[in-house]
Formats: sequence, C-alpha cells, structure tokens
Amino acid sequence: MSDRVVAVDVGGTTIKGAVVDRCGRFESECLRSTPTPTPASGGSDAVIAELQAVVAELVATAGGDVGAVGLVVPGVVDAIRGRAELSANLGFRGVPLRDLVAAATRLPVVLEHDVRAAGVAERTVGSTVGVQDFLLAVIGTGIAGVVQASGHHVTGATGLAGELGHIPVWPGGEHCPCGQRGCLERYASAAAVARRYAQAGGEVGLSAAEIAERAGSGDATAGRVWQEAVEALAIALATCTMLLDPAMIVLAGGLSNAGHALLEPVRQALVGLVRWREPPPVELSRLGGRAGVVGAALFAWQAAGEQDFGSWRL
Repeated sequence: MSDRVVAVDVGGTTIKGAVVDRCGRFESECLRSTPTPTPASGGSDAVIAELQAVVAELVATAGGDVGAVGLVVPGVVDAIRGRAELSANLGFRGVPLRDLVAAATRLPVVLEHDVRAAGVAERTVGSTVGVQDFLLAVIGTGIAGVVQASGHHVTGATGLAGELGHIPVWPGGEHCPCGQRGCLERYASAAAVARRYAQAGGEVGLSAAEIAERAGSGDATAGRVWQEAVEALAIALATCTMLLDPAMIVLAGGLSNAGHALLEPVRQALVGLVRWREPPPVELSRLGGRAGVVGAALFAWQAAGEQDFGSWRL
C-alpha cells in the first residue's frame, strides 16, 4: 500500500497542493512553497490544465508512490458523480473533474466541495475536535460556512446549507453576482477587502491581511474598509448565533491569516450585537488557509482505505 496521497485545493485565486503521508505529515514544508495562481480568466480549460500540471508535479515529487488524489473545488459539487456542476469563479459547468484527473494520473481520485472538506478537517484534526455544535466560516475569495448540529453535518433540503456569503447584511448595498444586494461576500471576503480598498484609492494588489495591517498602522482608508468588513461579518455571525446557537464559531480561510487583527474586532462586534445572552466563543482555525488541503488529504486517504486519523498532529 502506498504511503502518500496528493491533496489539491482549487480556489478562485490560487491552487494549493501537498503530498501528505499516512501520519498527516505534509512534505515539502506542508504545502507547495508557492501556490499556483488560478488562471480563471482563461476559462475552465485553462484551470483544468493547470490543475493537472499541479497534480502531475506532486505525484512526481512523491516518486510516484501515491495511493490516491483528493481534489476540492468551490461551488456546486456532485461528489458521487465526481462532477464540478457549477463553479462560477472557475468557469466550471458540469465538468467531470474526477474522471479527467483519474485518466491523466491512473490513480483513484475523489472530488469534494472545498468548504465541506474544510469542515471535515476541522472536526477531525482541527479546532472543533469533540465539539458537537459549531459554525465554521471559511473566508477566502468567497465566503461559505459549515454547520454542525448535535454532531451531524447540516446539508439542508437541497444540499445548499452554509451559503454564509450570501446572507444580506446591508439591504440596498452593493450588487452581488448572485442577484441580491448587500451580500456579506461583497464586504468581508478577502477578495472584497482588496477590491474595496483599491476602489477607495488604496494600493492595488494588496492582500486582505496586508490591508488589515495597514488599518492597524493608521491608514484611514484601510481602517474604514476593514471596519466595514468586520461589521458585516459580525452581523452575519450574530444572525447565525440566534438561529443555530453554536458552541463555537471558527474563522478559517485566507482572511484568517490576518490573525488577531480579524479575531479581536469580530469578537468585540459580536458582543455588541448579541446583548441578552453570552455570544459563542470565536476562534481562529488551527488550520487557517490550508483547511481545504487538509480536508482533501483526508478524503484521499479514505479513498485509499485509511480510516484512522488519530495519529495526525497538525
């Protein structure tokens, strides 16, 4: 039996990948040293080609000793059929991604939703191990959530539970590509923070974490954009608190790289919005921006026949 799997998280901005051994150790400093930019502007064919190149590189890095490949992508994913049904940021519409990668690698491939993978990673080896009721907010290019209630993952009637990014926080606010106005994702995603800072006259090309740092250093434009992002996120989390009563809220994804510049203001804002009861504790994910890759690795190992992850220490 092979001692390694390949795990790849295809995001709207970057493609992250890793070779992961049976004990959960990430080779080559946990992740590929430089995540590959996602060529989304080139359409689905360009993204698929880049994904296949990343997988081939990782398989070669492992010396060919790979038991399975785990892929996670955003959007609407049919994990049973292995299809990326709709990933608007990547141009995927009904793409048989699992079969395409399996044909190229001649390896077992499992395809899953990126945020569901992050939720599995958190409850298996991350911040919510042993927590029966939690909300995981994954904040990257977009925003999505994982809800666990009484130990069970909540999927909803149509499998679309967790669309945290499309909670309207500012009625009449910015237009969202989903058709609504004022969606959380238009204010508090990492992509939105960078976009809104640049539109307000700030430097183009900065990450959300860099903008948070500038906000803390007295940049008034960064401060306003960051405060609006925090306020919007707190409104959505307050709504979820009243509806779900989670024991814990965990912030993951690329925006969590801002660290306490994100955590502390969100905690304070949530206290201000949830006045008649104690708000749930809000924590940063131990896995941060690699939660999706960890989840992809877990799914790959399951596909390879492994079920015991008690030895994993991340």
